Amino acid sequence: MRIGLAGAGRIGAFHATTLASLDGVDEVVVGDSRADVARSVASSLPSARAVDVEDLVGSGIDALVIATSTPGHAPLLRAAVAAGLPTFCEKPVAATLAETIEVVRVVEESGVPVHIGFQRRFDTGYRRARDAVRSGELGFVHTLRANTSDRRPPEPGYVPTSGGIFRDCSVHDCDVVRFVTGHEVVRVFAVGGTKGDAFFPEAGDVDSGAALLTLDDGTMALLSTTRYHGQGHDVRLEVLGSLGSVAVGLDRSLALRSVEDGVDVPAGPVHDSFMDRFRPAYRAELTHFLAVASGAEPSPCTVRDALEAFRVAEACTVSLHEGRPVDLTEIPTT
Repeated sequence: MRIGLAGAGRIGAFHATTLASLDGVDEVVVGDSRADVARSVASSLPSARAVDVEDLVGSGIDALVIATSTPGHAPLLRAAVAAGLPTFCEKPVAATLAETIEVVRVVEESGVPVHIGFQRRFDTGYRRARDAVRSGELGFVHTLRANTSDRRPPEPGYVPTSGGIFRDCSVHDCDVVRFVTGHEVVRVFAVGGTKGDAFFPEAGDVDSGAALLTLDDGTMALLSTTRYHGQGHDVRLEVLGSLGSVAVGLDRSLALRSVEDGVDVPAGPVHDSFMDRFRPAYRAELTHFLAVASGAEPSPCTVRDALEAFRVAEACTVSLHEGRPVDLTEIPTT
């Protein structure tokens, strides 16, 4: 199978290496707006070639992986489904809610399989948490605590096009809350602040945020996120039930230091970034995408899932800026 890869930056190069190592991939065809970067990534792989990103869809590939910056996602998705190419697309589908809704319509009308890159759905811990909830072993679930903390902030130029902290970081938590519980968010209330670099407020963003989500069965989900967590990259989920509780990310790599007497765990090493933390999950999701592209499996994370997670993040963003609770009925679906 020949897999096209649009975008050869940090996550794109990471995906390129993974794709080249998977059984069933005969060639990786790399395209990037920077031709020299595409050539560099392609030359580092055992069976790959570089093409102009504009020619990628028509380059004889069997499926496409989109890992460009956000503005490239929607145009490439439209071109791929128009050509009938099964497509993997990193989140988000598009930069705005309106464009996301339009892309969802185009994809669903096309019938072409599209898999959105919410890699936490392929992480062993999150899948076990989902199984624990669905089996009933936790009793009734009343509270979830979801945390996403980056070890260091992004480059200043990234922030103005990121969509804001909830759309960029917490959207993964918004998706996995739905994935683990099987329930939808009906109301949010969000807050945020900035104690770090000035480029966050200059871009209309915050560097730390929190949100209370209410689900359609009354479950509460507490989200927290920050761009400054120098102890290490920290992504966790706690699921609290009437009969038991489980935690994802509670292992030796936990980026917290206990100050209790006689406690010497976690012992580390900590994770440095999301690619480090979710390396096995990224491999698992791309492996599954090959099954989607070959027609052996349905898409496990559809554009509709991406829209619902984006709607929750959008509601959090509105709540942050307007200082009020926001019902999901206020956020359009069509």
